[in-house]
Amino acid sequence: MRVLKGLNALGYSGINDILDQGVRNVRQVGRVIAQKLNKLGINTIGDLVTYYPRDYEDRNLEKKVNELVDGDECSVVLTVMTDISFSRPRRNMKIYKATAGDGSGVVVLTWFNQDYVREQIQKEKSYVFYGKVKKRGFYIEMINPIYEDAASVRKKTTGIQPVYHLTEGLTQQYLRMIQRNALDMVVGKLTDILPDELKKKYALAEINYALENIHFPAGIKEKDEARKRLVFEELLILQLGLLHLKNSQRTVSGIEFNPDARISKFIESLPFKLTNAQIRVINEIHEDMTSKRQMNRLIQGDVGSGKTIVAVIAMLLAVFNGYQAVFMVPTEILAEQHFNGITPLVRDFGVKTSLLTGSVSKKKKEQIKEGIKNGEYDLIIGTHALLEEDVVFSKLGLVVTDEQHRFGVKQRAVLTTKSNPDILVMTATPIPRTLALILYGDLDISIIDELPPNRKPVKTYVVDESMRERINNFIRKQVNEGRQVYIICPLVEESDVVEAEAAMSLAEKLRENDLKGLTVGLIHGKMKWKEKEAVMRDFAKGLIQVLVSTTVVEVGVDVRNATVIVIENAERFGLAQLHQLRGRVGRGEHQSYCILFCQSRNEIALKRMEIMTKYTDGFKISEKDMELRGPGDIFGIRQHGLPEFRIANLYEDIEILKEAQKAADDIIKHQKLEGREDYKKLHGHLISLFRDKLNEVAFN
Repeated sequence: MRVLKGLNALGYSGINDILDQGVRNVRQVGRVIAQKLNKLGINTIGDLVTYYPRDYEDRNLEKKVNELVDGDECSVVLTVMTDISFSRPRRNMKIYKATAGDGSGVVVLTWFNQDYVREQIQKEKSYVFYGKVKKRGFYIEMINPIYEDAASVRKKTTGIQPVYHLTEGLTQQYLRMIQRNALDMVVGKLTDILPDELKKKYALAEINYALENIHFPAGIKEKDEARKRLVFEELLILQLGLLHLKNSQRTVSGIEFNPDARISKFIESLPFKLTNAQIRVINEIHEDMTSKRQMNRLIQGDVGSGKTIVAVIAMLLAVFNGYQAVFMVPTEILAEQHFNGITPLVRDFGVKTSLLTGSVSKKKKEQIKEGIKNGEYDLIIGTHALLEEDVVFSKLGLVVTDEQHRFGVKQRAVLTTKSNPDILVMTATPIPRTLALILYGDLDISIIDELPPNRKPVKTYVVDESMRERINNFIRKQVNEGRQVYIICPLVEESDVVEAEAAMSLAEKLRENDLKGLTVGLIHGKMKWKEKEAVMRDFAKGLIQVLVSTTVVEVGVDVRNATVIVIENAERFGLAQLHQLRGRVGRGEHQSYCILFCQSRNEIALKRMEIMTKYTDGFKISEKDMELRGPGDIFGIRQHGLPEFRIANLYEDIEILKEAQKAADDIIKHQKLEGREDYKKLHGHLISLFRDKLNEVAFN
């Protein structure tokens, strides 16, 4: 679900349609600059003014040279002591240097490829220099500092300056300038969609003030006030939409299934005992399914907590009532694995299963579709192939989807339009309940927070490069004992192509040197699904001993023989993501191991590694992850489909999120959107936004 694009999406259109105008209407935005802005997702003036800074530079901080410490970003007033020197170490690099001081110490000023400094910087003249300080002993350097004449009125080296994400050919200075031009067209003309009541209760700034001060704040206080307002609005709008959708669904009548004694017999027939958490969740599902309303429930459970068997029991209740049940999973190999695991369990209860995936032959697919249509099959397991228009169900009663982030609201809607079945969604992404309410706001939530007994915890170790040879020997030993190994490549931010190249070169290095003689397979993000699944099949069959992979293996198959997972540059991953990856091993009877190679000495990175060695509970880990608010993709947002926000950060803004949830609950409970004049603008905006976004239930 992509949420909240531009101010026009926030309900602020209508000021002479300025916000909807193309970005070329802004002063100093020509065709070339417009194309660069388009690459950043900026097409309209509304997009530009809601392209918020990723950070700020506080240029009000000024120091003497003897006060500087390594890593400082500040201003220093210096007198240039030398002429600018020039060197050219290679063809495309020019280096300009000068020495400057203030009586308390000396700084070396260095510029790369900035030819104009030779004309602008003069010996024995004083300037204000702003930049990042590098200090090694008594040697102090500033690289590419911004500067202006110390005697003139300061414009560049004072105040709080926004820092934006850029694209090639666009500088911070130029983007700031056109952002200023755009704001001059907009600020002061916007009518607030938030009523005064809300602004007063939650101490929220007015929209024009917020927009001005998020980009060019008068001070830290003003920037924080602006940010709180914009974050609150973004989270409130999402919450209101999801709450309304959820309440609308509560009124949707569903199938009223009858309890069936065969469910208890099935549970007794299982070769293992259900945990108390599984039984609790089964009871919650049973209560939903035997009620008159449609079930829309999420089962959240850690890797190995037994979500699948809970889903099977729900599907059996539908089947025993004469309905069909569908189990939809993200990959063909996972569908096959579920089919092979579930079929023998339900066969003795007269349940007929079928498997429908994209790679099934055309003839076989037609036979299966015919069987589904005439009610020959009770329980259908498959991939997105089940969403095809010509898949017609005889009597669909329940849809189960595995790994929610692969199937959005609209995809679930495709199946529900085929009848009005109950919906059950499963995810192994462990996130705190507060976040779950945002991510799965349209669903009721059940949590399986208990692992089956006798499950051996995966032993987790954090190592550095000095342990490389020992780890390679350990991998060989495990393989010689008949086990298999995952090696996960580090995350590469630049692109899928770079990530794929890194994975290929690592696999080659292992084949040629470190693990020579072992069978090494490879999976990366640039491969087609069919290629990935072929490799995973070979790994599952034991034909591959060591599988090198990017994180595409994260939503993987159950390879019980895999006992070691090595994660390279583990500090680049979010904790919850590391925990998901660790869940790939420890599924069989053999002791399993997770080896985290950590190259960083950063304090937060080391704390995160310590958490991984200390905790095995995914929910606990995700809470710790939130506490740390470490850098990077904390919960693997790309992988797990959290809504994309313009400004809100669900981890940093947890307190604002709680306030927004409280406000949304109050608005819905007291029907303020429909009944109050001062909520009219907010109501109108929500109708337009969510009717388009969710395409399921009209907002009014």
